[in-house]
Amino acid sequence: MATTTETSDAGSLDDVPVETADEGDTDRVPDDALFFRMARLLFGAVLVFTGLNHFQNTEAMAGYADAKGIPNAETMVPLSGGLLVFSGLGIALWKLPKLAAGAAATFLVAATPTMHDFWNADEEEKQTETNAFLKNVAMLGGAFAFLVRANDD
Repeated sequence: MATTTETSDAGSLDDVPVETADEGDTDRVPDDALFFRMARLLFGAVLVFTGLNHFQNTEAMAGYADAKGIPNAETMVPLSGGLLVFSGLGIALWKLPKLAAGAAATFLVAATPTMHDFWNADEEEKQTETNAFLKNVAMLGGAFAFLVRANDD
């Protein structure tokens, strides 16, 4: 891949060389639109899968939510499942993206420390809860990124 290097005269991190591709370069990665579409589909699929799991395992999840102190867990589990399915489809299809990403972020902000409080977990559950907590934190970062992008569109 042919590249050119540019530098800035500023005396800071701007002195780091920047590589830019030549216009006729055919070895470039696919454009941003393809990566953005793939990111939306992957992120949305995880939300939809998680939301559907709330419907398929409502009784077990309601018991877990009840043990975590969630009021009306039998109602909240399917409601949160619907919210996740809506959010996932909205982000994947980029329909109502502000509402979808905002709903996902809101759910994750509320659910992550409540449902995956690894600091209170028994030793045998601590690693599982830590992993779920960190997965949700990463998903929250993605939801924030999609919210910013939706705001720019």
